[in-house]
Amino acid sequence: MPLPRLGVVIVTMGTRPRELEALLASVDRQDVPAARVVLIGNATSLTDVDVAANVTKVPLEENLGCPGGRNAGLEMLRESGEVDAVIELDDDGLLIDSDVFRKVQQLFATDPKLGIIGFRVADEHGHTERRWVPRLRADDPMRRGLVTAFLGGGHALSMPMLRQIGLWPAEFFFGHEESDLAWRALDAGLNILYEPTLVLQHPMTSPARHAVYYRFTARNRVWLARRRLPAPLVPVYLGVWILLAMMRMRSLTGLRAWWGGFAEGVRTPCGSRRAMRWRTVWRMTRLGRPPIL
Repeated sequence: MPLPRLGVVIVTMGTRPRELEALLASVDRQDVPAARVVLIGNATSLTDVDVAANVTKVPLEENLGCPGGRNAGLEMLRESGEVDAVIELDDDGLLIDSDVFRKVQQLFATDPKLGIIGFRVADEHGHTERRWVPRLRADDPMRRGLVTAFLGGGHALSMPMLRQIGLWPAEFFFGHEESDLAWRALDAGLNILYEPTLVLQHPMTSPARHAVYYRFTARNRVWLARRRLPAPLVPVYLGVWILLAMMRMRSLTGLRAWWGGFAEGVRTPCGSRRAMRWRTVWRMTRLGRPPIL
């Protein structure tokens, strides 16, 4: 297959100017240039951001959340017809190697069923946290292979896949949007590859630093189950995650927010339902993570 043309989407709220400048410089240093880079400003004008010639700035008046902001960039690239695959990066991440784009091209070119490539996220010391490895057996972050999930901080998406299964679930705003996209890709018969040699350097932070973390985490998990799981698995999945959430909870404020989000997920519309097929459930199980965990 010919090498795919690459696009890049970065979403920022304008709160990390130094990190964003470093990330854009690391994108510009790649030995295979991107055909187009789209910088999305979530409720920020981007007027103070200096960019290279191939970077398109798209300021949004409203904060659409991470998935909504990414969709704005993906729609622009999809309509342009200029790219065959898109790399999405957190605005506080950094590409420490200059051959990331070249490796992404080669991986997509050698596997026509490859829909998603997940990068390995590591801190400034090269350490990858257990929660950053997209498999249950996370003792070895350097173990490459097909998986059922990927990290939102650094990944690549096939444009033909996005045309087939659709874009990010914008209504999620923050949390579990990666699972929704991954499950749709797997149900379409596509592969998700975890490639640990593709590294995104990222500061070691807790997702709970966001005030809305507990609410959105609980609400979106319910929405995910209602949208994508076969009916018999919905209560199993939610029961497992209620138990895990309560075991891990260390904050009374977080506990209240979590249950408020869970109730919101039950009673509010979650978007269109298209449950995965049972053969996808079995495929995910064989890959090491059945869709109840």
